[in-house]
Amino acid sequence: MNELPITPLPPEEPPSPGVVVLGRFQPFHRGHESLLIAADEWRRVNAPNLTLIIAIGSSNKEESLQNPWTADERYAMVEAWLSKSGIQDVQIVSIPDIEDPPNWVAHAEMYHGTAGALFTSDAPSAELYGAAGWKVLTMPLQNRESFEGWRVRETARMLSTVGDEEAVRSILSQTIPSVVVDYLVSNGALRRLAFLGEGGEPVG
Repeated sequence: MNELPITPLPPEEPPSPGVVVLGRFQPFHRGHESLLIAADEWRRVNAPNLTLIIAIGSSNKEESLQNPWTADERYAMVEAWLSKSGIQDVQIVSIPDIEDPPNWVAHAEMYHGTAGALFTSDAPSAELYGAAGWKVLTMPLQNRESFEGWRVRETARMLSTVGDEEAVRSILSQTIPSVVVDYLVSNGALRRLAFLGEGGEPVG
C-alpha cells in the first residue's frame, strides 16, 4: 500500500488548546452546521477564552467519489459558512490522514494543538481522544438519515449534470447551507462529480 503524502506539513507552532471540531467536510453540510453551532454555544458558556478550532481531515486523500473536494476547497466552504454564522475567534486547520488510528491523536495534535476539548458526533473519534486525555463532548448527529456525508454527496452527484441552477440550489440547500451551495455552484465544484465514476465517464 502506498503511503499517503503528509500534506500540509504541521506548523512550527500548533495552536494553543481550544475547542476542536474535526470533520472531513465532504462537503460542509447541515449536520456540520449544527455541530459547530452547538460547539460554539458550549464554548461561550464554559470556555470563553478558548478558540474554536475547525479541523479539516483527509487533506491528503486523492480525488474520488468519497473525497471529491480538495482541502483548499473545503477550507473555502467552511470560510463561506463562517462569514454568515456570526461565530468569532475561529481557526481552521487542515490535517492529513496517516491511516494509523492508535497514533492519530498525537499526529493531529501537531496541527490543532494539544489537549483541549473535542466536540464530536463520531464515536470512534470520541474514544480515541478520550483515551488520550482530552475532554470529549458528544452530540448525536442531527437528522442522520439526511445528513450523512455519503448521502449528501450522492444527491450532489445526481444533480451534477442538471443545468437548472435554481433547481440545484433548491434541492441541495435542504442538506447543505445555502452559502456553501452558492460556493459549489459558482465555482463549478459540482460538475466534477459526474466524471468520478469508473473510467471517468459521466455517471448516471
